[in-house]
Amino acid sequence: MKILLVYPSYPDTFWSFRHALRFISKKAAFPPLGLLTVASMLPGEWKKKLIDMNVNDLTDEDIKWADYVFISAMVVQRDSVKEVLSRCKALNTKTVCGGPLFTTGYDEFVGVDHFVLGEAESTLPLFMVDLDKGEAKHLYESDEKPPVDNTPLPMWSLIDINQYSSLAIQYSRGCPFDCEFCDIIILNGHIPRTKQKEQMLAELDAVYETGWRGGVFIVDDNFIGNKKKLKAETLPAIIEWQKQKKHPFSFFTEVSINLSDDEQLMRLMAEARFDRIFIGIETPNEDSLTECNKLPNKGRDLARAVKILQNNGFEVQGGFIVGFDSDPASIFRSQINFIQKSGIVTAMVGLLNAPRGTRLYHRLKKENRLLKDITGDNTDYSINFIPKMNYETLINGYRNILHTIYSPKHYYERVKTFLREYNPPKVNKAPQLRFHHIEGLFKSIWFLGIKEKGRRYYWRLILSTLFKKPRAFPLSVSLSVFGFHFRKVAERLNTNQLEDVTSSG
Repeated sequence: MKILLVYPSYPDTFWSFRHALRFISKKAAFPPLGLLTVASMLPGEWKKKLIDMNVNDLTDEDIKWADYVFISAMVVQRDSVKEVLSRCKALNTKTVCGGPLFTTGYDEFVGVDHFVLGEAESTLPLFMVDLDKGEAKHLYESDEKPPVDNTPLPMWSLIDINQYSSLAIQYSRGCPFDCEFCDIIILNGHIPRTKQKEQMLAELDAVYETGWRGGVFIVDDNFIGNKKKLKAETLPAIIEWQKQKKHPFSFFTEVSINLSDDEQLMRLMAEARFDRIFIGIETPNEDSLTECNKLPNKGRDLARAVKILQNNGFEVQGGFIVGFDSDPASIFRSQINFIQKSGIVTAMVGLLNAPRGTRLYHRLKKENRLLKDITGDNTDYSINFIPKMNYETLINGYRNILHTIYSPKHYYERVKTFLREYNPPKVNKAPQLRFHHIEGLFKSIWFLGIKEKGRRYYWRLILSTLFKKPRAFPLSVSLSVFGFHFRKVAERLNTNQLEDVTSSG
């Protein structure tokens, strides 16, 4: 059997980091970890090829070579998925589809030969047995949340790791919280399922053996969902592994804000070389936090919690949302003020949307306020329900947030605020200097220090960091490049949105 695994392309969003990646000559931020893992679940004697359309073009010859094309995708990749399915149908190649997009919305796709939904550990073996008997069904689905102890190592040999800015592994699935707008609990459940420390070390060994040295994204929904096991087993094992291998990796993951309450956990994560964490801050408005049931954020000083994390060596990246029913007219200024005060440089602000199956989706459906499916990109000025706030007020306020926080003046101010609080542990060895780091520095000087209009802010940051906090100099350059990406995407989205308004008017 010849299997082609296809990962469709992303549109240009804040999460694509496309404009930043060009500074270091990389094609994509992260590899398709799900497909690489599925490849390891298929029979060893089968021939496998993987095309990540964010890195390489998908040719007709690739499709015609395959007996089956396996496609996995997230909602934001929907348009690319439909194009791939159309091409496969035209070339008479059978398709097998799974992953988050199909698990929550397979009914919108026609012409797919087989859907393998839910978690592959549960449904893929059933499909494989039937396929071997020549009796493969159209639909395989399961609500089972299987253990992740026996999930095989990703098949890293299928990709060129040098095309990515970071590699990725998974430690756990699931989140203990129940935010109204989030579909994580639908896909992965409430109870965090974790890998054993031996399995995690095997994952790290597999990445290490590829020759990779640098950032590794631990893709968990909430890495600290099981704090007790992390502190007692997993992190001590990772710390020892890092020491033995001379600290080849730094880690980035997603956590909840209550990490700031646990000094031991923060210390262990920093010692293991976790230096970036993404947190769903959502909103500084307490009524909106209550509305969406964001339990770990309620009743706390969010800015102080962020400062604690920064003091303990973490660059806090944050997700923010506007469009809650409880949002007052002042929410836009409140969001801007909080983001600037907190020094959250990478601040992803989006409009509230209701993914299929979430409690928010069902509530809005009951209230007859749903309009359409989500695009998967909550930063593209789209909203799939009728908001309580006047629509024009919401859109204009959202546009003002993006225009303000990504402007050179405000963005570079935020970097300085962060660096004043940032206190990485001395135990962490500096990352090895590589050619793409030097390339990125010189490109940043050219594009940000010479060509861009806001170049004076770039030079103030770079020179100030170089003389006052030289250890943070590489990070200041990296964050400057991220800012360039955010501005480019914000400008394009704003232009597209204004064109849509003009054409509809």
